[in-house]
Amino acid sequence: MNQATTPRQLDTRGLMCPEPVMLLHNAVRDIAAGDLLEVLATDPSTQRDIPRFCSFLGHELLEQNEQDGLFRYLIRKQG
Repeated sequence: MNQATTPRQLDTRGLMCPEPVMLLHNAVRDIAAGDLLEVLATDPSTQRDIPRFCSFLGHELLEQNEQDGLFRYLIRKQG
């Protein structure tokens, strides 16, 4: 299995629910199992939606943090 060590980035800043999760769903489809995806968002609802998305689909949420209204998530695709 070839795992990317540098995360691919998905920038959803300025987008509101449900767009960040819809784009996340598409981005996850485009990466290989085990690869990393970093998501940047400004919508506070992503604090609820992205962990649920990962849990429901079995992806690993490695990091979740917020600084000055910017939410950052690091996800490893299941596989």
